[in-house]
Amino acid sequence: MKPISRRHLLRHAAALPAAGLGLGLPRFAQAAPEFSLKYGNNLPLTHPLNIRAQEAADRVLKESGGRVEIKIFPNNQLGGDTDMLSQVRSGGIDFFTPSALVVATLVPVAAINAVGFAFSDYGQVWKAMDGGLGAHVREALAKMRLHAFEKMWDNGFRQTTTSNKPIQSAADMSGMKIRVPVSPLSIAMFKGLGAAPASLQFSEVYSALQTKIVDAQENPLPIIQVAKLYEVQKYCSLTNHIWDGFWFIANGASWGRLPPDLQKIVAGAINDAGLKQREDIKKLNETVQADLAAKGLQFNAPKSDSFRAALREAGFYADWKKRFGDEAWGLLEQAVGKLA
Repeated sequence: MKPISRRHLLRHAAALPAAGLGLGLPRFAQAAPEFSLKYGNNLPLTHPLNIRAQEAADRVLKESGGRVEIKIFPNNQLGGDTDMLSQVRSGGIDFFTPSALVVATLVPVAAINAVGFAFSDYGQVWKAMDGGLGAHVREALAKMRLHAFEKMWDNGFRQTTTSNKPIQSAADMSGMKIRVPVSPLSIAMFKGLGAAPASLQFSEVYSALQTKIVDAQENPLPIIQVAKLYEVQKYCSLTNHIWDGFWFIANGASWGRLPPDLQKIVAGAINDAGLKQREDIKKLNETVQADLAAKGLQFNAPKSDSFRAALREAGFYADWKKRFGDEAWGLLEQAVGKLA
């Protein structure tokens, strides 16, 4: 094949229409790719997920010899999470990265990674999600005609911020008015700790904290930073109470249409990119914590023992073990130790 000059490539790219491209990649040749796949997500271009996804798309285009093109549509360009979950099921889009809590609306067992204070650290997270528990959830997704790739991507641990005192143990949660997402699992966990959870839309969190409708909230550190919650909160306790991640899923029929050699290329690129994204999130959290501390947020790191004990006594673990089933719960406990 005749080499493509930089000038030719730039002229060709400039001639392409802007609308509908998403992050469409420059093509290696004039011929259209054999497979053009659409990937939608809800995060901005600058997030590590999209940076690594773009790297995966570039690798797929190169290793497939131009046969497979992945176009990325970031930042809810194709709709909200519910819309994109529906689209990837119907085949309207080929790939989507819902958080486990989003896909749990379709496959309830997918929420098991968000059990309160289940994971002490990332070592336990990846032992479970790269091992038997992750395989169990992927099998459940497959029954819904969704192909989930082996390596889950990271969405981070959730932390607790407060206005009046740091959280040192479960006793400090008693009576605390805390904003939580509209999630049965989150609500049940904080009730089990003796707190008074209030389900509010995220857009209402800042004003609710400012006007003392609630005293506390919980989110991953980058969200606390972006939403400037440090302006209305004084303490951040690194409770690590819930871990959530992104499942990289494909429409089952779309995935099945790819020949085995191309499936191997796509899966390899996506899984490798996922491992790199995990490291990116780890480094990002360290940077964000330093920035938040510089802005005046006071950090502490309580141990999980008292929280687990309180949830066990409240029957939280026993209840959710019944909901998720003995098999899934057993796989979780293989990675984290006895909970219920």
